[in-house]
Amino acid sequence: MEQLPSTKPYLLRALWEWCCDNGFTPYIAVQVDERTRVPREFVRDGQIVLNIGPGATNKLQIGNELIEFQARFGGTARELSVPVEQVSAIYSRENGAGMAFEIDGEALPLGDEVAAEAAVDEPPPEPPRPEGGRPRLQRIK
Repeated sequence: MEQLPSTKPYLLRALWEWCCDNGFTPYIAVQVDERTRVPREFVRDGQIVLNIGPGATNKLQIGNELIEFQARFGGTARELSVPVEQVSAIYSRENGAGMAFEIDGEALPLGDEVAAEAAVDEPPPEPPRPEGGRPRLQRIK
């Protein structure tokens, strides 16, 4: 019997659309590995949280394998590419509604040079805390 494709990219697209349709800001939490192209100076403990709302991205494509887009960091446009399998959650910044995912297999560790590059003096801006308590994410298997 053929293996069915993952539902994860479809759920990511649906929750992104739900956030945008309801005036919320969609964020994704990403477990960074060597295939993940993100600004390494904003990676903390092997993870990064990214705003993927229409106002923060350009040319956003949520494909079945990769999430690709342009975003500005410190006024500089950057090309980002995130493997869908490395996304651990998508949620609304405003109320924390969203969904968490198991990362298939273990995340590949960052190389020494990448980990050293992530240790920068300037801390990333903290995303605003959702109002109304802790976010409630549902883990699916």
